[in-house]
Parts: sequence; structure tokens; C-alpha cells
Amino acid sequence: MRAIDQVSAMQAWSREVRGRDGLKVALVPTMGALHAGHLSLVTLARRHADRVVASVFVNPAQFDRADDLARYPRDLERDGALLAGAGADVLFAPDAAEIYPPGAQTFVTVEELAQPLCGAHRPGHFRGVATVVLKLFSIVQPDVAVFGEKDYQQLAVIRRMVRDLFLDVDVLAAPIVREADGLAMSSRNRHLAAAERAAARCLAAALAAGEAAVAAGERTAAAICAAATDELAREPLARVEYVALVDPDTLAAVTEVGERALLALAVWIGSTRLIDNRVLERRAP
Repeated sequence: MRAIDQVSAMQAWSREVRGRDGLKVALVPTMGALHAGHLSLVTLARRHADRVVASVFVNPAQFDRADDLARYPRDLERDGALLAGAGADVLFAPDAAEIYPPGAQTFVTVEELAQPLCGAHRPGHFRGVATVVLKLFSIVQPDVAVFGEKDYQQLAVIRRMVRDLFLDVDVLAAPIVREADGLAMSSRNRHLAAAERAAARCLAAALAAGEAAVAAGERTAAAICAAATDELAREPLARVEYVALVDPDTLAAVTEVGERALLALAVWIGSTRLIDNRVLERRAP
């Protein structure tokens, strides 16, 4: 696996591989601190392209708190070894000055999709996400890009940006990878102390409660969200930021489940913020 840390070198590699060799390139953007969920994105990318570039960049523009940026886990040597083992061809790991050179002042905003859910609680977050992803697309020029469904709103924002800006990138979604007890894999899980890690299981339990309510015939958003919220309330270490039922495509709040609805939640366990989601489907009797 080749390691690249400069934009110009990454662009040159992409021009050569795509132009001279005519190969299809996939991009897997990450912020590092990799786990099996990230590696599943590489596996999916390999099935859709000849070469896979995985980026590791802790993007300062998407953090709304300086302490959260400083605390974000970093271990590039370990990440590189994991990516090589997963079959990535290139590790692109630029520093912040490469991506945001002095004087940079251009940002990307996706309006409506960025406002609800996490957008309502993390000002500027999706502006930073859209900006860095567009920069990575411009640098790597991928044919395919792979993102995980755990960050469902992020995926929706990126797909909207690709459509609105006529970008020639096929955005693929990879399913959430979970621990044996149901907790969605996340780089932030490593911040959890032992008691907090046990408490974090309440997120998956809350989603299961909402799903069970729908399976039992409940249709109203209020009742479904109440079922999930009641489950979270059983855990003393959990502090709910939001529990919401929204349209899976627009992310607009819904009052009841139609054929499909997205149950999304953000919960603080101690000082660690975790998110999770599940698409609920209304099955015919």
C-alpha cells in the first residue's frame, strides 16, 4: 500500500491510474481511529473498483467544539496497517494545511438536509463535512465513494451535494456494523469507560423498542419515539439529545410511519456523544 500526504501527489497518482491505465478508483473517506466498520467500507469499495484510496483526515471544519477535535482519537500507524490488511491501495493522509491552505475561504452548504437531527445540535458540522468531501472528490477524482449508514444524515447530505453539483461519483452506502451486543461500531466508543460501555447498549435497545412498537401495530411518531425514549430512560448514564422519527429521504419529521421511516437518535453516555439509527418498515398484516 502506498502512503501519500500531499494533494499534488494524490492528484498525480489518480491521473495516472485513471488516465493512462484506465482503472476505476474508489474512495473511502475516514477520520481514522479505524474499526471493523471502516474496513467493511474498504471491502465494499474493492468490489466496485480496481483501486481503492482510503483517506484519513481529522477534519477541523466539522467540529463544533475545540475540545472534541483535540480529543478525537488518532493512530495513523495502526490505521495504515489495518487498511493495508483490508486491501486498500493508497492511504491518503494529508495534514490540515494541505486541505485548508492559508487564505482558504470556500465552503459548501447543503441547506435543508443539514438542518434537522445532528445539524440542529452541531452548528456548522455538515458545512464542514460537505466541504471536505468535495475537496477529497476533487483531489482523488473517484468513480465510486463509500460511506457508512451509521452516519445516515451525512450520507444524505453527500448524496444531495453530488446530485446538486452534477458530480460524476457513484455514492455507495454500507450497512452499520455492530458489536455482538448491538452497539454500533464507532471511533468514539474507545472513549467509553467500562461502565459507560455497558450503558451504551441502551442505544440499540431503544431502536429495538421502536421497531417492536411498529411491529405491534403502532403507527404514530409520538408513541414510537416514546417507546425508544422510555428505553433510554432506564439507563442512568444516558442523556438524550434527540429521538426523532423522520422521512428516510428528506429527513423531515413525520407524524406517523408510512411504508418506511427512519428512527434516529443521539445520546450522551458520560462525555461521549453517540448516534445510531434504524429504518422502520410498516409490514402489511
